Amino acid sequence: MALFDWLTKRRKPVSKMTRSELRQQELRLDKERASLLRRVEDLAKAKQTVFERGAGERTPEIRRVLAQEFELKTTEQLMIARQLNIRSKELLTVSRLRMLRENIDRARQVGSKLGMIGERDLIALEKMIENDAITAEMYQDRLDSMLSIGVQEGATGLSEAGQQVLDMWERLDTGLVKDRDEAFEEADRRVRERHKATAEGA
Repeated sequence: MALFDWLTKRRKPVSKMTRSELRQQELRLDKERASLLRRVEDLAKAKQTVFERGAGERTPEIRRVLAQEFELKTTEQLMIARQLNIRSKELLTVSRLRMLRENIDRARQVGSKLGMIGERDLIALEKMIENDAITAEMYQDRLDSMLSIGVQEGATGLSEAGQQVLDMWERLDTGLVKDRDEAFEEADRRVRERHKATAEGA
């Protein structure tokens, strides 16, 4: 079922859905996205194998076949990547709506403007979901702006802990850190420290 249909055509309006209903949809979308991500990764590895094989091949006919195989896998990878981008946007939408529901339930603000978005907004979101030029990150910014969420740090971007993980990846990219296991352990340590500091300051 398309997200737009799910948002607009159900008997029960989104604004009336429970957290558990939103969570079920969120889990389904997350599972689909994970499956697509694995497929993209598998295709990337397969393409690398085909390319390496072609580089070592000297028979023209075999090289042509391998070139065709590489092209086909690339086409499939691009198609799946498009689906992955769409699923990511849909998951962001459902996750944000669930967070809003949790905030409303906690605050007992039934009918609050924090509640949900209007049909015009849904139409705009649907167009953005289908637009390949709009990345999940761009969509997230627009969605958060529409919902006007009074979110805490990290809900519309990376927290300090998440930034530490990015930092370690960048250190690996630039060669400042060469051992991946060492980088992982350091990133894990930093994230744990950030979470501990946040808990103690709460």
